[in-house]
Amino acid sequence: MIIFLYGEDSYRSREKLNKLKDKFSREIDKQGSSLVIIAGQTAAKEELSQAISASSLFARKRMVVIEEIFMQKSPLIYAYLTEQLPEIVAGENIIIFWDTAVILKKKKNKQMPYKLDSRGQEKALPKYSRPLYNFLAKQKYAQNFSLLSNTQAVNWLKAEVKERGAVIKQPAALILTSLLGSDLWQLSNEIDKLIHHKRGQIKSLVEQDQPVEITSEEVMELTRGNFDENIFALTDAISNRNKALALKLFEEELEAGAADGNLMRMIIRQFRILIQVRQSLETGLSPRKMMSQLKLHPFVVQKSLAQARNFSLPVLKNIFHYLVKIDKGSKTGQQDIKIALSMLIAKM
Repeated sequence: MIIFLYGEDSYRSREKLNKLKDKFSREIDKQGSSLVIIAGQTAAKEELSQAISASSLFARKRMVVIEEIFMQKSPLIYAYLTEQLPEIVAGENIIIFWDTAVILKKKKNKQMPYKLDSRGQEKALPKYSRPLYNFLAKQKYAQNFSLLSNTQAVNWLKAEVKERGAVIKQPAALILTSLLGSDLWQLSNEIDKLIHHKRGQIKSLVEQDQPVEITSEEVMELTRGNFDENIFALTDAISNRNKALALKLFEEELEAGAADGNLMRMIIRQFRILIQVRQSLETGLSPRKMMSQLKLHPFVVQKSLAQARNFSLPVLKNIFHYLVKIDKGSKTGQQDIKIALSMLIAKM
C-alpha cells in the first residue's frame, strides 16, 4: 500500500501522518521495531532500497515514512522510486510519502503541481520528478492538503477550541484568523495560550469542569499576528513615501524586541501580498474576488488595497526583489538588515 500526503497545510497533513503511525504502532507494531522514517531530502539509494525493496532484511509487515522526497535533488533517486513503487502497491507493507514541497495550483482550469523552494517561492515541478509525482497522485490513498480558506480556517478554529475544552464565538474567531491567517501551527499554539490564560484567571470554572470562553478582547490583548497594526503602519508609511515615519516605526519594532529575521519575513510577506493585490486591481477583480482567489482575510485585503494603489506593479516587484536580496544577504553575513532596510527606505 502507498499513501501520499502532500500540500502546503503541513499541520493537517502531519496530524494525519501521526494518526496513521499511531494506529500502526497500536495494532501491528507494538514492539516498535517495524516503523522506519527516512529523510527523503538527503536519502541515498541504498537507504531507500533497504527500506522499501522486497528483499529488505525486515521480515514482518512494516511502515516506511519518506518525508520531503520532492526536496531531493538527485534525478537518479526519482527514477529509482518510480521504477520500484509499482511492485510495492500490491504488497502488505505501507509506504507513506509525506511532502510539503509539492502544491497544486489552478492554471487554465486545471490543477497543476508546483514545487515550493526553501524560500517558499513557487517553481515548476522539475521534469525528472514528474513521473514520481504522477504515480503517487494517482494512488487511492493520495490526499492533498491545501491551505484552508478564511471560512474554513474559522470553522477549524472553533472546532479545535471546542475539542480542547473551551469556547470561542464568531467575532473572536474572526479576529484571531485575521491576525494569523490559515497558519494552523500558529493558530494551534495561540489556542493553547489563550485557553491557559483564561483558565488561570477563572479557576472556579475549571474546578466545576465548565468550558472557558475566549473573548474578542482577550484575542486583541494577547495575540500578536503576522499582520498586526505595527507592520501595516510601517508599510503604510513606506507606501506614502513618509521616510521619517517609516524609519521611526522600523526602529521601534526592533527596540520592542522584534528579531531582525522575523521582521524581514513579515515585511517581505506583506509586499508579496501587495504585488498580488496590485495585479488583481489591474485585472479588474473586486475585493470580494480577491479574498477568494488570493485566499486572504477581508482584514488583510482591506488594509492592502489602500497601500497597493500607491505603487505601480514594477515598483512593487523591484522593492520585493530588493527585500529578498537583503534577507539573503543577512543570512550569509553579507548584509546588515537594519542598515540595508534603512537605506532602501531612504531611497524611496
